[in-house]
Amino acid sequence: MIIAIWVYPGGSMYNEYAVGFDWKRNFISNLFGVRALNGAENTSRIWAYAGMILFPVSYAMFFINMAKKIPDRNVAYIIKYMGIANILFTFFTVTPWHDLMLIISTSLFWTCLFIITVFILKTKLHLFKFLCVVCLLFFYYTVYLWAISDWNLLPITQKINFVTSTLLILGLEYFTKQEDFAHTKAKGRKELMGNN
Repeated sequence: MIIAIWVYPGGSMYNEYAVGFDWKRNFISNLFGVRALNGAENTSRIWAYAGMILFPVSYAMFFINMAKKIPDRNVAYIIKYMGIANILFTFFTVTPWHDLMLIISTSLFWTCLFIITVFILKTKLHLFKFLCVVCLLFFYYTVYLWAISDWNLLPITQKINFVTSTLLILGLEYFTKQEDFAHTKAKGRKELMGNN
């Protein structure tokens, strides 16, 4: 995606004659058109497609690995299979069904992150508690900007949202382990009935 951004010919919804990718004015989706917004042949397209295959696959790998750390089997299945399903819907965001696929893919992705956040909040991983909550709040703020059609801030928040969620995922992947979640398993029905 960095290469795609680097070679993007130019143009934005604010200035069709602009040269190059403007981090404050262009959306990531601008990288996928046959022609750039300035009318030039879009040389970034092939790189953007490659990135759009690699990102959801790597995210799915994260959700599969994270599911192994969560002791609640039902929750682990949800994280695992929603993360895998997200591959297809994320890739289809580069098609004419962009808006619908974006809604579905972000819903799957952020539902998984929300569930993981619930489990992180039950651990002693205080830094990750803070990071998860901040990441979710920023995502909801981005959705709010989209809902009110604030096209001035949305291109910026889209990229910040993307970077912060990717950094969070990398942190959770490499700096958490199964033992961190061992005590978070929900009590079974028999245990709850025995306590009453």
